[in-house]
Amino acid sequence: MADTIVALSSGAPPSGVAVIRLSGPNTAELLQHVTGVLPQPRRLTLRPIGQDSLLDRGLVAWFPAPHSFTGEDCAELQVHGSPAGVRAILKLLTTKGARLAEAGEFTRRAFENGKLDLIEIEGLGDLLEAETENQRRQAMARFEGGLSQKVDGWRDQLLDLRAEIEARLDFSDEGDVADALPPAFASLLGKLHDDIAAALASFEHGRIVREGIRVALAGPPNVGKSSLLNALAKSDIAIVTDEAGTTRDVREVPLDLDGQLYILLDLAGLRATDSKAEAEGVRRAEQSISQADIVLWLTAPDIADIPIPPMDGAIIRVAAKTDLSSGTSADLGVSATSGEGLVDLLEAIKAQGQTLGAGEPGLVSRERDRLALTDALSALVRTAQTLDHPELAAESLRQASQSLERLVGRIDSERVLDRLFSSFCIGK
Repeated sequence: MADTIVALSSGAPPSGVAVIRLSGPNTAELLQHVTGVLPQPRRLTLRPIGQDSLLDRGLVAWFPAPHSFTGEDCAELQVHGSPAGVRAILKLLTTKGARLAEAGEFTRRAFENGKLDLIEIEGLGDLLEAETENQRRQAMARFEGGLSQKVDGWRDQLLDLRAEIEARLDFSDEGDVADALPPAFASLLGKLHDDIAAALASFEHGRIVREGIRVALAGPPNVGKSSLLNALAKSDIAIVTDEAGTTRDVREVPLDLDGQLYILLDLAGLRATDSKAEAEGVRRAEQSISQADIVLWLTAPDIADIPIPPMDGAIIRVAAKTDLSSGTSADLGVSATSGEGLVDLLEAIKAQGQTLGAGEPGLVSRERDRLALTDALSALVRTAQTLDHPELAAESLRQASQSLERLVGRIDSERVLDRLFSSFCIGK
């Protein structure tokens, strides 16, 4: 039998209200011991907390299994957010048999009891960490089962396709089972392939919403990258000096523009150098430029320009230090000192970002999603190529099913769960 677990599920006290959560087989007994009477299910009831001595007075909610977040008997105590009060209540509950929960243990029990699948749990984790409106919408869609429903539909179609082939393998000597597959079999297989391929094609869009659009500030040393970063972030985040090579690592600064997350990358200036530390900074800068979604290539009137390195992202040529001179050719000019051109630059960044993250946030957003759908597609291609060999086609369909089962956490989920739940907060 599982332990009964308890944790503070709200933010760290002091706070206006603290929520203490219980889950497990002894929840009802503990609740009666602490509050005296088991309240009506799913109704908040004002009760004294503590029987031998009054610890607090708060609202109590009782959720009998299976109609609870974890699928077990659950309860919540909404009490005053006093550090001393919360400690006293947790101590009382643990001395009466409850155990302090580990990180993500409530959500893990919800998974084990079939209340959430792995995709929905990842959506919940993303929701807890969402910083922008697009991230919130994307996470909520996953948490509400948007992708899970698609995967369930694909799994059902695979089961039907497998049944057609395996019936011919298992009952080939029966007169009521035709040797040939139905005429529509190949078209159904092709439609399933196209549906999964369309979902996979949205991965880059989904990744950008979840992880942010990476905007690299690049150019030669002392061109004004760190000054521009500080101006865009409206904070003195980066060290600015007139000494070349001050920036030696990749500095990341998040920026929320109209609900879309942008990650500004302040990079080392590109030049040949004898310094090992600066050379490593230049190497990292070149790598970041090649991987960036948008590159702001900076030039300045007092700095010699250099060739632009290879990149896959969009490029915006920015003439920096326009307070010194505005003669440099570029897409637009800015001055971190006066603020001239900063609004236009932000609009240019947003315009490029809209081409990358426009529309509804994609549900396929994690590398695990991409790998599972890619494996499923490869298996479907092998199936189409081996329809003349039913044994091979059936095995390929089974592998496609396994890829989708792994995505929702039906098989091989233990390592994924351990990694995922370790990032959850205590009490969730």
